Amino acid sequence: MKTVTEFPHEIVEEENVFIPVTDGLHLSARIWRPKGSEEAPVPAVLEYIPYRKRFGTAVRDERTHPYLAGHGYACIRLDIRGSGESDGVLTDEYLQSELDDGVAALHWIADQPWCDGNIGMMGISWGGFNGLQIAAMQPEPLKAVVTMSSTDDRYSDDIHHMGGCLLGDNLSWSSVMFSYNTMPPDPALVGDRWRDMWLERLDGSGLWLKTWLQHQRRDAYWRHGSVREDYSAIKVPVYAISGWADGYTNSVFRLMENLDVPRKGLVGPWGHIYPHFGRPGPAIDFLSELLRWWDRWLKGIDTGIEDDPMICAWMQDSAPPNPEYDYRPGRWVGEDDWPAPRVTPQRFVIAEGRTLRPEGERPSHKEGQVELDVQSPVTLGLHSGKWCSYANGPDLADDQRSDDGGALVFQTEPLEEDIELLGRPEVELELASDRPVAMVAVRLSDMRPDHQVTRITYGMQNLTHHESREDPEELEPGRFYRVRVPLCYIAQRVPKGHRVRLSVSTVYWPLAWTPPEPVRLTIRTEKSTLTLPCRAAVAEETIPDFGTPVQSPGPALTTVQPPEHEWLIRQDLGRRWTELYVTDDRGVMRLDDIGLTVGAHAVESYGARPGDFTSATGETEWIRTLERDDWRIETRTRTRLTSDRENFYLTAELDAWEGDARVRSLSWNETIPRDML
Repeated sequence: MKTVTEFPHEIVEEENVFIPVTDGLHLSARIWRPKGSEEAPVPAVLEYIPYRKRFGTAVRDERTHPYLAGHGYACIRLDIRGSGESDGVLTDEYLQSELDDGVAALHWIADQPWCDGNIGMMGISWGGFNGLQIAAMQPEPLKAVVTMSSTDDRYSDDIHHMGGCLLGDNLSWSSVMFSYNTMPPDPALVGDRWRDMWLERLDGSGLWLKTWLQHQRRDAYWRHGSVREDYSAIKVPVYAISGWADGYTNSVFRLMENLDVPRKGLVGPWGHIYPHFGRPGPAIDFLSELLRWWDRWLKGIDTGIEDDPMICAWMQDSAPPNPEYDYRPGRWVGEDDWPAPRVTPQRFVIAEGRTLRPEGERPSHKEGQVELDVQSPVTLGLHSGKWCSYANGPDLADDQRSDDGGALVFQTEPLEEDIELLGRPEVELELASDRPVAMVAVRLSDMRPDHQVTRITYGMQNLTHHESREDPEELEPGRFYRVRVPLCYIAQRVPKGHRVRLSVSTVYWPLAWTPPEPVRLTIRTEKSTLTLPCRAAVAEETIPDFGTPVQSPGPALTTVQPPEHEWLIRQDLGRRWTELYVTDDRGVMRLDDIGLTVGAHAVESYGARPGDFTSATGETEWIRTLERDDWRIETRTRTRLTSDRENFYLTAELDAWEGDARVRSLSWNETIPRDML
C-alpha cells in the first residue's frame, strides 16, 4: 500500500458540520473538499453510515476521502440519526426515516456553494445498501452510485437469512449494533448535551434481534429496502462490488442482469472490506478506479470505464484449505454481458456409488435409482467459517473432511481437463423428509490429489420454503419433493486431476441455526443433479489495470493494546458439549489528534450437546470504552439465544458506566414462536 501525500488540489477539512434533515433533526458530517471550491464548485460524494465518523471509521475515512477530495471532489462522511454526533435515536436498519434523511442531506449538499449539484453515493455494507435504496427514490441531485458488499434483497441475501434458514450471523450482527448503539456522542463536538443524547440512545434504541426474529419469512418488513422489488426504479449508473470471501456476492450478478442503466460489477478475492485494503489479496488501486467512475458520471469526462467489461472477476486458482488466506492465487477475467454467452451449464447426475457422473455419459455398469439417507449431527458445520468474512480471520472455511463425516458425499472421477466456473452452481434434489420442518445444506468443494478438501461455495434451503419464501408450508413426512438449492456465485478453477465434491447435510451449525428436531432426508440418485456454470477458455482477456493500492495518510494512532482474533473449537467429552468460541478483540487505540482512546472487545460462543437439537445456544458479549482525560465511558452488552421445538428464547443485558457510576442497567427476556424454521 502506497501512501500519497500530494494531490492536484489542496484540501480543506470541516471536522463537524450539522446538516438539517427531517423531523427537525440535524445529522453530523465530516467534510473534505478542494480549497477554493466555494468559488469553483465541484461534484460531491456522500458516504452515509452509522459507524461513528469520530472514531469508528476514522482510520478508513482518512485513508480514503481526502484522496478523492484532493482530486476534485467534496467528500461527505455523514452519520445516520442516532449515531455519532447526529441527533435522534437509531432503532433499526434502513428505516424510511433514514432514507428520507439521506434525501434531505443530498438536497442540502447540492445547495452548498462548494457543490455543483452533482452527487454520488458510495459505501460498503450499510452505505452500499442505502445508496441503492435512496437511488430507487430518484432524488434529483443523485447522479451515480458505488455500492459495495450490499444486497438487492434483504431477506434472501443479507446477514439475517439464507435460503429461508436463519443465519448465525443474524445473532452476531445484531450484537454488534446492540453494542454500537450504546456509544455516546463526543462532548468535544456536541458540548454539554452529550449526556442527554447518550441516555436517550441507551433507553430508546431497543433490541433489534427481537424485531428480526419476529419476521422469519419474506414479508413486507424485508421487502422494504429490497430494490429487486422494482429494479426499474433505479435510474442512475451503478457500480456494484464485492469479494468471494464476503457474504454479498450474489447481488452483484443480479444487479448486472436486471438493471437497465449503465452498470459495472467487480468481484475480487476479498472479504467484507474496501478493495484498496482488500484481504485476501491481491488488493487493488480502488481509489483510482473510483475516480474513473466519478469523473465519468459526475464530471462527464470520458475515462474509458464504459468500455471495460460489465463484470470483472478474480478467477481463483485451486488452493489448499485455510481459514485465513493472505492471498488467493488467480487472475482477472471479464465478461461484457451478464448472463455471459461463454458460460454454459454442465450437468452432473448424482449417481449410485456416491459419484457425480456427467449427464449423458453411460455408467460403467448397470445402475438404477437408489435411495440414500442422511441424518447429520447437530454440530456439523463447525469448520464452515462465517457467512460473511470481515478479513480479520481465521473466519473462512477450513478443510471440509471434518464436516463431511456427517454428510452424504458425492464426487467426480479425477478431472481429465481443467474446468473454470463463473456464476451460480445449482443442485436439484429429489428428496423426502421424516419431519415436517427441515433444512438441507449443500457444499461444493475442490478435492485435491492429497485428499485435502477446499470449499468452493455452498447453499442452503429451508425445505418448508421450497415453493415460497412468503408462504412456507410444512412438509408431508415421507413424500418426495423436487427441491432447487442455488449455491452462491463463484469464480474458481479446478485443475486436471482434482475431483469436484458435493456434500449434502441436514445441519450447518453455527453458520445456520439448527432445525427444531433431528431430521433424516432420503435422496434419490439418478433423479438429483448438480449443474456447474463452466466458462469457456479465452485466448486473451481484456481487463483494466487495477494497479497497486494507494491511500491518503491516516490519522496519528498510538496502540495501547494490540488487537487479537481467535477461533477455537472446544469439545468437552465429560459435559458432552461442543462449541465454537470466537474472540474478536479490536484492541485499544488512541486517536492522537483528538486525544480519544477507543477500545472494543467481543466474545462469541456457539455450542450444542451432541444429539440434542434443543441445546443449540449462541451467546455474545461486547465491551466498549471511550476515554479522554478524566472522561471515561464503558458499556457492556450481552445477548443469548436458545430454542426448543416451538420457540426461540432471547435474553439480553445492557450496562453503561460513566466513570465509576453505572448510569443504566437494562434487560430483556423474550419468547418468539418459531415459524417453520
